[in-house]
Amino acid sequence: MKKKVLITGASGTVGQVLTDLLIKKGHQVVHISRTEKFNAKVKTYIWDVKKQEIDTNCLDGVDTIVHLAGAGIAEKKWTDERKDVLIKSRTETIRLIYQLMKKKKNQVKEVISASAAGYYSDRGNDLMTEDDLPANDFLANCCVLWEDAVDEGKAFDLRLTKFRTGVILDKDSGALQKIAAPIKFGFGAPLGDGKQWISWIHLNDVAEMYLKGIEDENISGAYNMNAPYPVTNASLTKNIAQQLNKSLWLPNVPAFALKLALGEMSAVVLGSTKMDAKKIEEAGFKFKFPEIKVALKDIYG
Repeated sequence: MKKKVLITGASGTVGQVLTDLLIKKGHQVVHISRTEKFNAKVKTYIWDVKKQEIDTNCLDGVDTIVHLAGAGIAEKKWTDERKDVLIKSRTETIRLIYQLMKKKKNQVKEVISASAAGYYSDRGNDLMTEDDLPANDFLANCCVLWEDAVDEGKAFDLRLTKFRTGVILDKDSGALQKIAAPIKFGFGAPLGDGKQWISWIHLNDVAEMYLKGIEDENISGAYNMNAPYPVTNASLTKNIAQQLNKSLWLPNVPAFALKLALGEMSAVVLGSTKMDAKKIEEAGFKFKFPEIKVALKDIYG
């Protein structure tokens, strides 16, 4: 069944790739954004979350909402003001849509939302499943509030799916771009002791998993969004260097230096999160890039 899909946060990397994939698969896509149209293929509706303003036509004919909106977690230092932005950009956005749903007749049946590996935060070598409780730090609390806001859709009897996303690997954006940059110039090194686990996923598998969540109406609840074989920071750094034909000769970047430079935000790079991918695999999802070497070869090859 072909669906009409409204995407929030569609200007981001995931939103752009997902938009193209959905159109390719025959679905109709519309965006909602703070700015005018940035993708000529789709209609863009305008909202202003701070002013609680939204184009009331954005839900016309929409079956599925994909909620990707959220300020970049590692773009700026975590001041109290920034923390507030990080939370509200994820929670108040979906709430504004729910407020519209209360006022206007619609046919929305499901919300497929991003969440993050930060739900588990720093858990050492423990393998996290969707049944594990969240941690109790800012990253985890942000994710809990995010998922709770999405779950307010239960009042509309919606199918609700939340993907706890790991580190997305893409050559031109996100963590991989930042990690690879110094390696390309011969200055790469693992961070901290390098033993922290990274639950990663290829960008194409991210888009395919969202497609699975949209098309398979048996998919509901929380799912870990990561490849089945997490790697340590040291292993990821080594594999990137090998793929780029570069050597690693510098000592590890000390944890104390990262904490000094980044403050509380150092948890993003020093935290260890090892997630289990069995639940989504058991739901029938097939990873195109289950192993890091295969993923990096595709990205850089």
